[in-house]
Amino acid sequence: MSVKTFLTGLIILSLSLTSCSKFNRMQKSNDAQKKLDYANELYQNEKYNKAQQLYGQIKDSYKGTKKYEQVFYNYAYTFYKMKDYTSAAFYFKNFVEVFPSSDKTEEMAYMEAYCFYMLSPRVELDQGETEKAISAMQTFINIYPSSEKVKEATEIIDKCRLKLERKGYRVAKLYYDLKYYKAAGVTFNNLLLDYPDSEKGDQYKFMAIKSYYKYADKSVVRKQKERYQEVITEYLSFKDFYPESNYMEEAETYYNSAKNHIKSL
Repeated sequence: MSVKTFLTGLIILSLSLTSCSKFNRMQKSNDAQKKLDYANELYQNEKYNKAQQLYGQIKDSYKGTKKYEQVFYNYAYTFYKMKDYTSAAFYFKNFVEVFPSSDKTEEMAYMEAYCFYMLSPRVELDQGETEKAISAMQTFINIYPSSEKVKEATEIIDKCRLKLERKGYRVAKLYYDLKYYKAAGVTFNNLLLDYPDSEKGDQYKFMAIKSYYKYADKSVVRKQKERYQEVITEYLSFKDFYPESNYMEEAETYYNSAKNHIKSL
């Protein structure tokens, strides 16, 4: 280790100890203004964890003053900056409730919704937060229809809906793979009801046909006629809505097979 490197390390260590010492003193201080000034300094220097601790100690003492709004604003953002999106969403919402006339209210309403979007998990996991994000973003659009954030909010809703659609498809496909054919058929059809404009609409309808066919094929003989008839009904609907589908030829084979089974029964 060179002398220069050693001295640099000492300087950094000294500054760190000084900073910690000052923070510890501020935590114990009864001077709210000094705490606020130092918390703001920490916030500006992206020391969000320490800033949050100080803001938390003093924010209530500023209730009823002009400074309270900015303290609350910064405090809420410390949670967001540290990726504690659940707490951030709570405080962003709380800000809107406490300061309904603030010029920052629109921003905070959007940030609450955005936190739910950030909490949205991978497709294979529970999508409760994704649904919350859609609801919150739509509420934001309804309340602030002229906001410059409306376009971004709409795009996020589309992304979330696509994630829910993919989740729905995984569930339907899982039912199919596990040979729960009736549940698969119902779930594929529900995907069409929930996402009527989906680019994969013809695939979902085709999979419903296929699922109902296999359900009929595995049924007891006395139930087969009505279940093959369901395949025919699904096919005719498919033909009406997706006449140019790449799945048409294969769908027609299930349709013809279902008709032949009905005749033989």
